[in-house]
Amino acid sequence: MLRKIKNAHYALVLSIFLLSVGCESKNQTHSPLTSFVDPFIGTDGHGHTFPGATVPFGMIQLSPDNGKGGWDWVSGYHYSSDSIAGFSHMHLSGTGIGDWLDIAVMPLLEPTSENKADTRTTFSHDNEQAHPGYYNVTLDNGITADLTVSERVGYHKYTFPKNTKEATLRIDLHHAYNWDKPTETELKVLNDSTLIGKRYSQGWANKQHVYFTLRSAKPFQKVLINGKEGIKSILQSEKDTEGAFTGSNAQLVFENTDEVEIKVALSMTNNEKATLALKEIPDWQFGKAKERARKLWEEELNKIQISSKDEAIQKVFYSALYHTAISPTLYSDADGEYKNAKDEVHKMANSQQRYTLFSLWDTFRALHPLYTLTQPDRYTDILNSMLAFYDENGLLPVWDLSTFETNTMTGYHAVPVLADAVLKDWPGLDAERALEAMLKSAYQDIREVPAYIEYGYVPQDVNGGSVTKTLEYAFDDYCIALTAKKLGKDDIYETFIKRAKNYTHHFDSASGFMRAKYKNGEFVEPFDPFYSEHDFDKSQYIEGNAWQHSFFVPHDVRGLAKLFPEKDGLSKMLDSLFVVPSEMTGENISPDASGFIGQYAHGNEPSHQIAYMYSYLGEAWKTQEKVREILDSMYNETPEGYAGNEDAGQMSAWAVWSMLGIYPVAPIGGEYVFGSPAVDEAYITLPTGGNFHIVAHNNSKENVYIQSVKLNGEEYHKTYITHDQLLKGGKIEFYMGGEANKSYGKEKDSWPSSMEN
Repeated sequence: MLRKIKNAHYALVLSIFLLSVGCESKNQTHSPLTSFVDPFIGTDGHGHTFPGATVPFGMIQLSPDNGKGGWDWVSGYHYSSDSIAGFSHMHLSGTGIGDWLDIAVMPLLEPTSENKADTRTTFSHDNEQAHPGYYNVTLDNGITADLTVSERVGYHKYTFPKNTKEATLRIDLHHAYNWDKPTETELKVLNDSTLIGKRYSQGWANKQHVYFTLRSAKPFQKVLINGKEGIKSILQSEKDTEGAFTGSNAQLVFENTDEVEIKVALSMTNNEKATLALKEIPDWQFGKAKERARKLWEEELNKIQISSKDEAIQKVFYSALYHTAISPTLYSDADGEYKNAKDEVHKMANSQQRYTLFSLWDTFRALHPLYTLTQPDRYTDILNSMLAFYDENGLLPVWDLSTFETNTMTGYHAVPVLADAVLKDWPGLDAERALEAMLKSAYQDIREVPAYIEYGYVPQDVNGGSVTKTLEYAFDDYCIALTAKKLGKDDIYETFIKRAKNYTHHFDSASGFMRAKYKNGEFVEPFDPFYSEHDFDKSQYIEGNAWQHSFFVPHDVRGLAKLFPEKDGLSKMLDSLFVVPSEMTGENISPDASGFIGQYAHGNEPSHQIAYMYSYLGEAWKTQEKVREILDSMYNETPEGYAGNEDAGQMSAWAVWSMLGIYPVAPIGGEYVFGSPAVDEAYITLPTGGNFHIVAHNNSKENVYIQSVKLNGEEYHKTYITHDQLLKGGKIEFYMGGEANKSYGKEKDSWPSSMEN
């Protein structure tokens, strides 16, 4: 509580300071920061975001579903659609696989006797709006939906055309698209204003259970269950005549009213806890609930205050910051209790909360390091949620969804997240226990780890994705080495610092690429660096090709450079990456590789550190040039504002860091490499209570190059800043210009650290 009071105090002081100095950005002095957020960004193209209502890291994401499956509908919604089939309470943001969409509600002008009803209703984007914590649409049939939320409660307000005789809400527990399918559903009508139920399902998360309590402001006069009137409850787990499980649905009929309000509360534990959760919104004042949600987002966004002469930059920045605070999502009840995918009931210790939805292949890179600045009051719970997963499953999570291990993607990337926290002395995290869990991942008997240990790399004739797996395991092992060193475990350090060099086994000095090898040590032939195979079992590189993956050695950039026969071989290879043709070859090209500049693919995470690698080689000006090019071309304030899947906050975190002018290239321990700040000024509220001030003098779209830097008024020659320096507060000033200053960052003592030295 003390930390919260301190942060609130400093936020107030900062606001007063900004007003007193007349900060040139109008948004800090006149406009709420939520006004710069557009939840529709990423809902078109392949962004896979949702536009609906949620609060920061909330259990509920109350959002429209178009009633269509497919890759671009994994969030339930895609901007190209013109119909809505229901408003469900759980959504994934930016992922590449679809699940959830639990407990759907759809307003109807009258009840239907059909059990399997097609509820899709057309709408126009002209009659739709979304803001942080709020969504509104008027359907073409005249019904208006207003949605807002608390952490565990969805608040619906439906306005029907005047003189509607039987305003109807259909609660559909079969509502399922993409991978998700219900396995058992239950509905019980308790009285004329309360309905409870459960939905068990399997999909990407092979076992998921959601309990809910629905309460209406007005009594409903009639109930239809599965299209039949008069049934008060139903437990349905059997299949229909065609062999498919249909799930149950209820229709609540409200006679002679133009407005219906309901609250739907969720719990992953039981119905009693769902009913208790209704207390989060104790009254029937929709505007009050909506304003609370907005204020939560305003508080969240105020953690980083920026100014810019370009309103588009403000919209891109704050929409990105918004997307960094959607997941991981709450999984436990208010008292910290939850039921996991094994049907075990647990309770988090010390009043902590359990979180789920860990897209770690993506988020270890930039999102979790950002949390060490922006989430001082929540990050301990997030970290300990990973350790709770370890306690319950014997391994740290790879891709935790509803506490189920989906085992999606490569690496064991809970390791760098925990290691980064240990190295930053994060409070409330047991470092010894974290290291124990990391070692279990590093010695697991699945995911080709035994072969990796035996050969020093993953052979292609053991399993696919071999190059990606080796490179990522080597980085994770480096994280374990640094953690062991900090804790005085010298023997563990020695073992894992050697394993961190395993990336060298894949390097082909003749081509400059990381190439797949067989058990016998020979490279796989033929070799085409443009070739992409999306089938993970056949691929050599996961979701990409040799161009995108050969640079993933974030812990040892200069060690990688030394493998090249030429002194400047890595630099030339990076230059080539950005100018070679953007086409990939192959019959089953991965759709995830997108957002191309040459073969740099910003729409997928393996490319995210690449532009910053020049700074490790004495060519910081190239980093500045490429970073600004990526920012200007891969992000915008339209529904197509992301170059690829937003991936649970990582695509947005890259933008947040990079627009501020810094980035965690090796996301462990806290070195932030300078890029090219897109904002003119920023204040970061720090976990320590103060703030860190960033200023970009003479900044513009043309002036992308750093001419010089000052830290707290003194000339600063390094091309990075440390986490510890940030936490002390102060001010960094970038002096920008239109011509590259090739002498800045040229000297070795200015370079970010590399394992090699």
